[in-house]
Amino acid sequence: MNSLWNKIWPPLLTVILFLALWQLSVSWFHIEKWVLPAPSDLWKEASAGSASLRGHMLATLRLTLIGFPIGVLTGILAAMILYLLPGLSRAFYPLLILSQNVPIVALGPLLVIWFGFGLLPKVILITLVCFFPVAVAGLGGLAQTDRVMLNYMKMAGASRWQIFTKLELPHSLPSLFSGIKISAAYAVTGAVVAELVGSGEGLGYYMQLQKAAYRTDRMFLAIILIVLLSLLLFAAVALLEKWLIRWKPRKHE
Repeated sequence: MNSLWNKIWPPLLTVILFLALWQLSVSWFHIEKWVLPAPSDLWKEASAGSASLRGHMLATLRLTLIGFPIGVLTGILAAMILYLLPGLSRAFYPLLILSQNVPIVALGPLLVIWFGFGLLPKVILITLVCFFPVAVAGLGGLAQTDRVMLNYMKMAGASRWQIFTKLELPHSLPSLFSGIKISAAYAVTGAVVAELVGSGEGLGYYMQLQKAAYRTDRMFLAIILIVLLSLLLFAAVALLEKWLIRWKPRKHE
């Protein structure tokens, strides 16, 4: 319990001090609400418009929970194929890297033109955002398999599939989860960008409406919700990692 509190209180204190400084700065410098609302203004607006915000937040969460698992599974599958087929890896790995140089904001309108305004282009966009960190981390983890154990299993007569499932894949899990956690941090942002491109609900759509109305306070609220959703998804992945990788050595405090 003490260890958990020692991890929580430094960032918690930092956030409290930041909010206090923000509130005092807005009051001291008489900053207009439409330029920079104070935390107290955000709290009032959140209480007044909670129903609308909740609906848009749930829409973004639903979209994220559809696209994120697909992106993760696509990344894992890509890592496995490229690792097991080295010739294919040499051919496609550079293209994999090049695919990440295309801005998702530019790709979004194209996906809407090709697939319409439905769910499919949004899911594709989130998948493209999420799969790359997972694929790269998975490939790195598979490549770092313990050579001693690998040679031992070969001498014991293990098949290629047995080596992969019993040694290489379990050994890659810590690296793989590092990539999944990065994807979790990006997934909600990808969903918001997809909603900005074309949607009638969600936090991205909500932000577009508030930008047109110059409601800076509501824009801030949407940003805060996006951050909170990203943190919750990251925490869920971290808990899953802790449950699955029980053999991972603990760091000494």
